[in-house]
Amino acid sequence: MRRLASFALAGILATGALTACAEEPGNSGDDGKGGGTGAGKVAFLMPDLASTRYEQYDAPLFKKRMAELCDECKVIYQNADSDAALQQQQANSAMAQGAKVIVLDPVDSESAATIVQTAQSQGVKVIAYDRPIPTKPADFYVSFDNEAIGESIGQSLVDHLDKEQAEGGILQVNGSPTDAAAGLIKKGIHNAVDDSGYKLLAEYDTPDWSPEKAQQWVSGQISQYSGRIAGVVAANDGTGGGSIAAFKAAEAQVPPVTGNDAELAAVQRIIAGDQYNTISKPIKTVAEAAAEVTYDFMQGKKPKADTQLFDTPSQLFQPTVVTQENLKEVIFGPDGVLKAGDVCTREYAKDCESLGIS
Repeated sequence: MRRLASFALAGILATGALTACAEEPGNSGDDGKGGGTGAGKVAFLMPDLASTRYEQYDAPLFKKRMAELCDECKVIYQNADSDAALQQQQANSAMAQGAKVIVLDPVDSESAATIVQTAQSQGVKVIAYDRPIPTKPADFYVSFDNEAIGESIGQSLVDHLDKEQAEGGILQVNGSPTDAAAGLIKKGIHNAVDDSGYKLLAEYDTPDWSPEKAQQWVSGQISQYSGRIAGVVAANDGTGGGSIAAFKAAEAQVPPVTGNDAELAAVQRIIAGDQYNTISKPIKTVAEAAAEVTYDFMQGKKPKADTQLFDTPSQLFQPTVVTQENLKEVIFGPDGVLKAGDVCTREYAKDCESLGIS
């Protein structure tokens, strides 16, 4: 999917098209400017295609909620495919089209400060989404508590290793060094791991959250620390999946490996026993919250904040750790986003049955 999407994006660039990949719903002949009435254009700019969530969940859920709130609003959606310069172009294009609010999940948190500066100078509101922008406060920030995510997955792993009386140390596979949210997750992981009694053998900041780069790095650590790796704390499901692939390629026993995002493939790995945990962050929660904050701005209202982070009014939601023990309830319960029929394919049917998932 990532390769196909990248080819499609390359085709767009080749033709010089920077217009919206998707806009919905249609408006009723307004000029695209809200003017405090709530009607107008908004931009929803996502950072990469390495994580499947943006195409599958974030964008559709945001657009659906915006349509419910405002039938005269248009959503300009684009994905930068890990290219900070392209994201800058997409933001400029959205503003040129008359977007009055930009919901921005930055490729590079430092570079995104320029987008915020430019937008605010033109009276355009910026909502940082999922990843904060520390050096230039946006108008609002909507996310799950990323430091709490890191501490949760790290502590869950440590508790499991204690229960199993594991011996050895831990590898730490962080997210992208250009992502401020990855830095918060990293900090949270260290909160849990540093005083755990398990030696931190090595850690790695994964460029672009790339599963392939995470796999390459972990492969090298397996050679260096053969037989001494008790667990791997990975910052998301992609880097966790890459870590697991490295152990399998080396024909080594896979230790407990963490994750984050509750992607379908990660849920299948947990069901099969290959991945120890993930984090359930119901994307519906943050996508709808971002849409509601957007609509407040479109109407000229001040959105309600629960806290502040990086001098930015914020709504931070709490994560839920998922392991085999609570997977059925959290992932397939009333608030779950996955369906058993999609997860429990033939390869995983027996393991699903053993966990009571049908």
